[in-house]
Amino acid sequence: MSLDYEKPFYEKGYQYIVGLDEAGRGCLLGPVVAAAVILPKDFYHPLINDSKQLSEKQREEAYKIIIENAISYAIAECSVEEIDSMNILEASREAMTRALKKIDHAYDLILTDYMKLYGFDKEVIPIAHGDALALNIAAASILAKVTRDHYCYELEKQYPNFKIGTHKGYGTKLHMDELNKFGPVKGLHRFSYKPIKAFLIEKVTLF
Repeated sequence: MSLDYEKPFYEKGYQYIVGLDEAGRGCLLGPVVAAAVILPKDFYHPLINDSKQLSEKQREEAYKIIIENAISYAIAECSVEEIDSMNILEASREAMTRALKKIDHAYDLILTDYMKLYGFDKEVIPIAHGDALALNIAAASILAKVTRDHYCYELEKQYPNFKIGTHKGYGTKLHMDELNKFGPVKGLHRFSYKPIKAFLIEKVTLF
């Protein structure tokens, strides 16, 4: 897949297209992070790609390239408490909405990685696998992923029983082993998620 989804819009006269994506939706802990990015319409760099296709080192390098070249970018999040309160879909939508509202430059079109957004006066196009099709969404995916990874490294300092910098909060064997040993932590884990609920139910049943 090529990252040229924006091309026909530029050919129609659009000047500024903002892309949005999130990171951390499938994790069992921590916030969901979203980013919004507007890159120059003639911008290209081979490292800008779907963040899942890049190594951590490549993402870190791409992150610097994006913030140095973006016309505008913004990053926002929804907390664990908000995720548990509104569900992860709505929390992801809210994080994207917050990021978009922080963009400090006018734009003509909004592209998202398959997320409908409401309340904006510009057209919103949700694109399936948008981070592999649109350059601005790919850039947003990188900013969101790197920002959340950095947050995970900080979380590990606060919660040293959990190797959050390694598993990033996903339900890996390491993380599940930690949960078996220490149990979920309020304010860290997403208690509305089934794997976390299972530990709570087991605790109530046993004790």
